[in-house]
Amino acid sequence: MARVVCIHGIGQQYAGERQLHTAWHPALADGLLRAGTVSALDADEVRCVFYGDLFRPPGRTLAVQDPPLDASDVDEGFETELLLSIWAEAARTDEAVLPPDARTLARTPQTVQRALNALSRSRFFAGVALRGLVLDLKQVRAYLCDPAVQTAVQERVAAAVTDRTRVVVGHSLGSVVAYEALCAHPEWPVRGLLTLGSPLGIRNLVYDRLRKPGAWPGGVGTWTNIADEGDVVALVKDLRPLFGDRVDCHLVHNGSRAHDATRYLNTPQVGRAVTDGCGLD
Repeated sequence: MARVVCIHGIGQQYAGERQLHTAWHPALADGLLRAGTVSALDADEVRCVFYGDLFRPPGRTLAVQDPPLDASDVDEGFETELLLSIWAEAARTDEAVLPPDARTLARTPQTVQRALNALSRSRFFAGVALRGLVLDLKQVRAYLCDPAVQTAVQERVAAAVTDRTRVVVGHSLGSVVAYEALCAHPEWPVRGLLTLGSPLGIRNLVYDRLRKPGAWPGGVGTWTNIADEGDVVALVKDLRPLFGDRVDCHLVHNGSRAHDATRYLNTPQVGRAVTDGCGLD
């Protein structure tokens, strides 16, 4: 039974729990090494919760792919607001991205297209097809705004946590999932929450939609939040103003793949947090 439960973020609809485990466990093991931890976590002590299939669109056996989405598929309201927030942050951290101007105050289809065009030049979104970016926006909205999706995801987390689980790791949207799961289950024996590349600090779009915004996550003793300066998903790097000074916040450098989960996991900051939470030496 797993001592560490990991929860993935957006864009994993074509992956699976075993595939994620193959990448995440070695990266976490390297993080422990970087932290100077002598004890190791065996593969069966780390479990990846998978919920990406909830967002996988139906398709024919020989042609499973992202649906042909474009700017017109970005819905008004939540999806447009999140897209524009990401655009502004990408422009702040990447000189290749043209910044939005006053005209973006009018939420028009042209504004959405300009945002997508600008983000296509970003190092952060290198190799990400436009339809994939639009689908990612829809996944965030689905979890935060659709109670059925939220319930289904939370049930999978609850099924993975046992009386032996000591640390929960959430990456990207998975950090929101992890936070809400721990808030809902203060009886769990989890000692540490670790959030990586988290959007929890986005006030209007994420934080205000939490079921318990600002609450301490259940019975955990420590909460470590780690962000890369260039990670546009983690729009707010310091979560302490919203969640309290007990949150231990760190900045790391992940290179050109600022939001990559494995680059977060192999840092000494992650290694130390897991070491402390699991009582390793």
